[in-house]
Amino acid sequence: MRLLTVDADSAGQRLDNYLLRLLKGVPKTHVYRVIRSGEVRINSGRAAADTRVAEGDLVRVPPVREPKRDETAAAAVPAREFPILFEDEHLLAIDKPAGVAVHGGSGVSSGVIEQLRKARPGQRFLELVHRLDKETSGLLLLAKKRSALTALQDQFRARDTHKVYAALVWGEWPKALKVIDQPLLKTTDAEGERHVRVVASGGRQAGQALQAGQPARAGQARRSITLVKVRRQFTQAALLDVKLKTGRTHQIRVHLAHAGHAIVGDPKYGDFAANKALARDAGGLRFTRMFLHARELGFDHPATGARITLEAPLPAECETLLAALR
Repeated sequence: MRLLTVDADSAGQRLDNYLLRLLKGVPKTHVYRVIRSGEVRINSGRAAADTRVAEGDLVRVPPVREPKRDETAAAAVPAREFPILFEDEHLLAIDKPAGVAVHGGSGVSSGVIEQLRKARPGQRFLELVHRLDKETSGLLLLAKKRSALTALQDQFRARDTHKVYAALVWGEWPKALKVIDQPLLKTTDAEGERHVRVVASGGRQAGQALQAGQPARAGQARRSITLVKVRRQFTQAALLDVKLKTGRTHQIRVHLAHAGHAIVGDPKYGDFAANKALARDAGGLRFTRMFLHARELGFDHPATGARITLEAPLPAECETLLAALR
């Protein structure tokens, strides 16, 4: 049994992320299993995976077998820089390409954060402020100081940020459908794979949890709100501007699919037959990724307080597809 004291650099992290970072090489499924069983305790009390640890917390961790550090694998992490949209001594904003995970784990040897750390060995502190799905491209914000990380994460939790995504969906989007207010339930299977679905019942409980600012209990749906605006309607697809009032896992993807208009190329919630046809170079055009792009992000600078709005241009392959649809 190990008793760990949370330091300042780890404060504010989710319990699952805190443990996954400390227990390198321990299967993700095992980490979630010991949390669910109550074997992991914070200050002698049970805690959920999404509980946020604070500086000075005492975390009790049961005995787990940690594999020996694989120096060869660590050396194999590629050093990589990404297109920079903004950078100063506090922040780094990059344009993440589709197909690159933001961090390693669950069969992914390395992601954006590991590759950037390898490319910047002199950078003492570099952490993700938020996350994007592996298949999603666009604006990704990182902190270069602990104070910046804490301030920005507080903004994200308080919904003081402004985020706009560009999404291309199949079919004709209903002009009257501008707000999707449907609770979402997140589950994790035995392999640690996340699945999210709209839940018709339990909406009242989910709404109460959201208004109270409390994390949902395991198995509880959470109120989720997505705002949609049609930018361009094509014959077979619609280009949307999507804004999030809440930030749930896979929220945009699940809400749009539930509305009957899945995102083009979505490998998990999409129209698999249509995606396959497009990936086969149908009509002289081959598109093999998901068309979801974090194109705009607004936030207050953690040091100066100035409002900053950043934009990431649509990737070339997305622009090519839109040109073909026109």
